[in-house]
Amino acid sequence: MNAPITLGVDCGKTGALAILDAAGDLVAVVDMPDATCSALGAHVRDILVEHRPTVAWVELTQAFPGQGRSSAHNYGRDAGVVLGALGAWDVPVHLVTPATWKRAAGLGRDKAASRQAATTLWPAWSASFARVRDDGRAEAALIAKHGWLAGRA
Repeated sequence: MNAPITLGVDCGKTGALAILDAAGDLVAVVDMPDATCSALGAHVRDILVEHRPTVAWVELTQAFPGQGRSSAHNYGRDAGVVLGALGAWDVPVHLVTPATWKRAAGLGRDKAASRQAATTLWPAWSASFARVRDDGRAEAALIAKHGWLAGRA
């Protein structure tokens, strides 16, 4: 049996996908493709083909007060496309709420803290988490780490 490869997904326009190897080392982090529907599915497929994850942990979020209908719809559509691509490739999916994985990581809502935590865990990847807009990358990597740890429990 091949060593498990863990995919962490922070869905959304500024989200990302992160891959951890069997040892929990970050091997890839990819910004969520700037595409919708079938084009997004094709981009996700390409990432799945390249990295061959054996399990995925996807952040489960919901609409919040004040969020526009259009952005809530777009987020849900794009999350559905990601889940569909994972299903088409027979990648088992675990949904995890932000509160669950952030609590386990000792984090709150502060996105800068997520970037700092990812930099601490993977210093060689610090340039990938350096900018304010890199919070999606950091959170995808931390979601993957949460899943990797859960798989070892």
